[in-house]
Order: sequence, then C-alpha cells, then structure tokens
Amino acid sequence: MKKEPDFDKLKLYSIRNRKSKVSVVEFAKPAKKGASFANFYDGLPDILAVKSLRAVADSLALAKKRKKTVIFMAGAHVIKCGLSPLVIDLMERGVIKAVAMNGAGIIHDTEIAMAGKTSEDVDAGILDGSFGMAEETSLFINKAINLGCRLGFGIGEVLGKRITEKKFKYRHLSILAAAHRLGIPVTVHVAIGTDIIHQHPLADGAAIGEGSMADFKKLVRSVSSLGGGGVVLNFGSAVILPEVFLKAINIARNLGFRVKDFTAANFDMYTHYRPTQNILLRPTQKGFGKGYNIIGHHEIMLPLLYRSLIEKI
Repeated sequence: MKKEPDFDKLKLYSIRNRKSKVSVVEFAKPAKKGASFANFYDGLPDILAVKSLRAVADSLALAKKRKKTVIFMAGAHVIKCGLSPLVIDLMERGVIKAVAMNGAGIIHDTEIAMAGKTSEDVDAGILDGSFGMAEETSLFINKAINLGCRLGFGIGEVLGKRITEKKFKYRHLSILAAAHRLGIPVTVHVAIGTDIIHQHPLADGAAIGEGSMADFKKLVRSVSSLGGGGVVLNFGSAVILPEVFLKAINIARNLGFRVKDFTAANFDMYTHYRPTQNILLRPTQKGFGKGYNIIGHHEIMLPLLYRSLIEKI
C-alpha cells in the first residue's frame, strides 16, 4: 500500500522573501477629469504591453535625439484608419527617416490625396466584377509607375512627385507627397496581382517590377543605417514587408554594415508568424537588437504611441 502524502510536512516560505513579478508600485493610477495625457500615460500600469510600449517610445525618442534612422513600415490599413496625419507629423518632426509600404498602401494614399476618400465595399463589388475598377485610381498610379520606370524612379518617389505636381486637393494628407516634399525615401514593395491597379489595361508588370526593385535597393540603404540605436516599426503588414525587411537586413550585413543594437517593434491586431520571426526574432537574436510585439487596433495603438512620443520629444 502506497504511503499517503503528508501535507503537514510541506516546506513553506514567507511571501516577504519571495520574488514577485507584480508590485503595487506598478499599478494603474486613477485620473481626474480633464487631466493631461502625461497624467494618463504616467497612470498606466507598468506591466506587460505597457512596458513594451514605453520601451518603444523611449527608443524612438532616443533615436530622434541621436539622429538615428527610424523606418516606418506599414500595411494599407494604417492609411485606411485615418492615421496618415500622425505619420506625416513624425516625418516633419524628423523622427521618421524612411517609409516602406506594400502595394495597397499607395492605392489608399493616392485616393485620399485625389478624392478625400478611399476603401470600397469589396463584398458588393466582387459579385458583379466592379471591385477595384475605379478608373482614376488605376489610371493615375499606373501612368506614374510607367513614367517612373522610363525615368529611373522607384514607385514611391515617382508617385509622391506626381501627387505633388497634380496639386490634388488633399495632398497634405498623403504620406507619399510628404516624403517627396521632405526628401524622405518612401519605398513600395509589390507582389504582382495583389492590388486593384494590376487589373487595369495600363498595368505593366515590367515597370512595376523594376520600380519595386529600385525601391528594394533604396530600403536596403535605409536598413544598413539602423545600427547603433535605430528603430524599425512595422504596423500591420503580416507578409510582404516582414519578408522584404529580412532580405534587406541580410544584404546589409552581407555587405559589412553593422546592423545591430537597434529596436524592432511590430504592432498588429493579431500575432503573425512572419513579423514575429522576420522582424522581432531573427534579426535581433544573440544580442543584435531588441524586439517588441504589441497587439491592438491600429487606430488606437498608433495614436497612443504617437502621443507617448510627443511627450518625450
């Protein structure tokens, strides 16, 4: 017969001697009506995602102070959610030094500049084949890309130039136009067939590919200067930009650039494989950098990060 465990002989210790992960000094603090954002920010619990958010904001503020490279990579939803003014303001303040988009990003950015609105009802349009068939959008973007190919411009550069030249009513809300005005490299990374402009008769695969390749090389130059305190932010790109970034940092290191001691942060509504591996883990492993994954809706998290940073700079 097995001996029954004697609970009276359990070894106990005092909680006062135990190391704990949470202390009351880290708790949230109530706020008064009309309190400032600084009061709100200081009142957040210094736990888990808040610690990551603060670390990213601190890294951005330090990068700004030291004039280090900050790359802002974004999926199209960042633009669709009305966040372009915040991105543009950080570009104007000298925080963001380079921007990278996927193919959908240039569509929403251009439509906002051109018409002050974007984002159609895909469910309705897909039934009769009208989805993505807005004439002005595809005509303007494809003509610009084709022109850029002939002149040796990347997609981001030529679109920013053309939006500015056309003097679109809402060009002040265009990240592409702001990059052109400020001399900030903006790169566009395209997969053929993923974007509505590829449905248009003027879509030229050779021009799109050449423009995107030129932008990839331009991104490599930005990535090569991340070392020693730079920051790369990825907002909402789950596949294209994480893959592009991994190859860019690999090329930079292959060419002898010391891309280490930088901060990588991924913001998205879900945790995805490629951003986790290709931005946060693989490039920063073995002490080469620090990675932070912060989950939440873009329309909440980007304004929160933006406002946190504004308090510091």
